[in-house]
Order: sequence, then structure tokens, then C-alpha cells
Amino acid sequence: MSDQNFKNHAQMVPGFHYVTALGLLATVIGSVINLFGAWDTDGRYSASLIVVLAVLTLMAAFYARLFALKAQDRAIRAEENLRNYVKNGALLDSKLTMRQIIGLRFASDAEYDELAKKAVANNMSEKEIKQAVTNWKADTYRV
Repeated sequence: MSDQNFKNHAQMVPGFHYVTALGLLATVIGSVINLFGAWDTDGRYSASLIVVLAVLTLMAAFYARLFALKAQDRAIRAEENLRNYVKNGALLDSKLTMRQIIGLRFASDAEYDELAKKAVANNMSEKEIKQAVTNWKADTYRV
């Protein structure tokens, strides 16, 4: 496996990002088409229930992913606070946003402090921080 860097650090899980997402979207679209086809028949009630179930399933998948990412963000904030505390005896600058902290997790220890100060001073985005990293510290656990 090649070393992780800005260009290859994003991870896609085809089963979730493509198959499940497209399947859920197709289910919602198909259920709406079914509802319109059944509108003038006795099947209107069951067709509307299928639409509701399809939309709720799509929402459940969306929120399950969102909640998992929020939990990972909290873990990253804690890890980076610990990292900064071990290095500098203080927690991270409170002016750093969560997105900036997520970008900083890829910085090596040698460039971490300077990049954190620069991120606050220049209001750098997560992407700008990642692009500024010269010695990439891989994070292979986040999906």
C-alpha cells in the first residue's frame, strides 16, 4: 500500500457510498412512481405507506452515517487535544474549529504547532490545512 497523502486520503466504501445510497434513492423514486400509479385505485393507502417507509429508511441511513461521523469527530478532537497537551502542556487553541482540527490531525509533530497557529491566524479551511502539510501523518481508521 502506498503512503497516505492529500490526494489519496479520502476513503470510499463502495457498498455504502454507491450500492446502498443508489439502492435507497431508487427505492424512494420507485415508491413515489408507484404512489402516483395507484392514486386513483384502492392501493393508494399501501402505496403511500411504502413511500413513507422508503423515505424513513433513507433518513435512517443518512443519520446513521452522520452520527458515526460526529462520534469520530469527537474522538479526533480528544486525540488532538491530548496530542497538543503532551507536546505543549496546553489544550488546543479554542479558536480552532472542528474542521481545522480534523485537518491538523494529518500534520506531523514537527509542523503541527506552526500549522495550528497559522490555521487560526489565517482562518484556514480543512482543505488548505491538509494541502499545507508536508510530512503527512496517516489516519487509516476513519471511513
